[in-house]
Amino acid sequence: MLFQNLLAALAVAGAVTAAPSAKRQERKLKWFGINESGAEFGEKNFTGVYGKEFIWYDLNTIDQFIGQGMNMFRLNFLMERLTPNKLDAPLDPLYLGNLTQQIKHITDKGAYAMVQPHNYGRFHGEIITDTAGFKTWWKNVAAQYKDNELVVFDTNNEYHDMDQKLVFDLNQAAIDGVREAGAKKQYITPEGNSWSGAWTWVSSGNGASLVNLKDPENKLIYQMHQYLDTDGSGTHAECVSATIFSERLQAATKWLKDNKKQGVIGEFAGGNNAQCISALKDGLKHLGDNTDVWWGAIWWAAGPWWGDYMYSMEPTSGVAWTSILPQIKSYFV
Repeated sequence: MLFQNLLAALAVAGAVTAAPSAKRQERKLKWFGINESGAEFGEKNFTGVYGKEFIWYDLNTIDQFIGQGMNMFRLNFLMERLTPNKLDAPLDPLYLGNLTQQIKHITDKGAYAMVQPHNYGRFHGEIITDTAGFKTWWKNVAAQYKDNELVVFDTNNEYHDMDQKLVFDLNQAAIDGVREAGAKKQYITPEGNSWSGAWTWVSSGNGASLVNLKDPENKLIYQMHQYLDTDGSGTHAECVSATIFSERLQAATKWLKDNKKQGVIGEFAGGNNAQCISALKDGLKHLGDNTDVWWGAIWWAAGPWWGDYMYSMEPTSGVAWTSILPQIKSYFV
């Protein structure tokens, strides 16, 4: 999701007791979870200052999400902070250390951690055309987590306004890099062009192109995003109708079934109002009715700095935590 003008939030208070393993809970969707967002903030200063321009995630709130039955955490961060200056640069030990701490905490609890460069197919603001460098980036990153089967690799967030063949080539390079690193058991979620929208997955050409991606381990879960406002941008609290979520999934569901593929909604949200909550329930029911192809959905978003953002699910004051999660929880666990 593209976001602007973020408001700083108060720090989340209070520790929670150890949560039960997410893997032991009876689930209606294989994956349901949260986008942890903040380590990618301050994109105009790629160097960044921790605690001023970007922030990592509160492990106590992660435990609270697990306690609510969530088992997937999409960890947003910037490529430029992990490999400063160039794609094949050595991994920055401090930024890598923070990412690894988050992953270890999550996976030690039996939940999945998604490694997710929030870069829109760009590096230092320029479209990535160096597919060999992109493959090396992924090979180096995946090598860090190759023995942890609860890690999931998301090739890049929301490619957009790019040549379709380049989007295919970057996805394939990421897949090849991950597997060459020795990461054989992990799932990979390729994303599409046009902001990876589910509602435009077929019409944009993503379906025709990305169906040809190859993974020797056969562990691709196609990642699509879907918001419910008029333009599908996720920048409005209002939803088009009480059935808009399921309607915008129809073509993608058919594509997955027709091509014997698997998918996940990597970002979704709606505002705190009756129509949006009805739409959220309707869409989650659609996913639950089609678990042969849909693995689940990941809410946008949470993180210590989201403040009074209209979709914030940050415990314990986020509007989605207090008002929306209790109403949709039964659809995933």
